[in-house]
Amino acid sequence: MGAKKNPFYRIVVADSRRARDGKFIEELGYYNPLSKPKTVKVDAEKVNAWIATGAKPSETVNRLFKENGVYDAKNDAE
Repeated sequence: MGAKKNPFYRIVVADSRRARDGKFIEELGYYNPLSKPKTVKVDAEKVNAWIATGAKPSETVNRLFKENGVYDAKNDAE
């Protein structure tokens, strides 16, 4: 998503065996790095449900979740 020189990212659940830009399972929220302040909107209930079932966020998404208090340390991904 986004346009040239205007990044906008969706935070999604995707199967690790699929292409990065391929089909995803569920959209959890979005991240807009250009807004002041940066905007992160995420459905925390869905995130915690996916983490509980074994989903592992990428390093970048994990950092965004921590910075925005989406989940606590007990759900921290290794």
